[in-house]
Amino acid sequence: MLNQAAEVSLSKFMTKLLRHTPEAYGLILDPEDGSCLLEDLLDVIRKTPRWSGITEADIRQVVANCEKQRFAIQGERIKARYGHSHAKLEYEPGTPPLVLYHGTHQNALPAILKEGLQPMGRQYVHLSEGLHFASLAGSRRGKLVLLTVDTVKAAQHGVTFYYAGNEVWLAEPVPPACIARREEP
Repeated sequence: MLNQAAEVSLSKFMTKLLRHTPEAYGLILDPEDGSCLLEDLLDVIRKTPRWSGITEADIRQVVANCEKQRFAIQGERIKARYGHSHAKLEYEPGTPPLVLYHGTHQNALPAILKEGLQPMGRQYVHLSEGLHFASLAGSRRGKLVLLTVDTVKAAQHGVTFYYAGNEVWLAEPVPPACIARREEP
């Protein structure tokens, strides 16, 4: 069983493998859904001296305990749920709740209110159904600011929403007219 520090470190390495540079490690992801065999991921991880003793149970522990639910295991396959920087994954369009949330930081707010929400190096804008995930995402780079997205208005502006699982929604850029700062209660 991994301790918390090892769990976080392995999660970061798995993110690198499944989201950003799989080809650099010889890991081949399915072009349809970005998944690979759990066994293949384990083999690649074990080739790194630091992780030579990793087990499938350790990977499953990381997946189960990852607060942001970055990974999904389905049968014998594993994938990153969202945020890929290699081939763009396709999701089925869906109908989100009337309001979704986006966490950001104070310094980014003026640009967002002027230009809208942009993917910023990701494939999609990441939104969440609840405040927990939005707060996690927004608090990484400074003073947290929570935004609301009016999904009905956004859809009227041509924005398509995709459900990525675990309360996370993905979208193409969201116009500023659909965004409001969430006032604290």
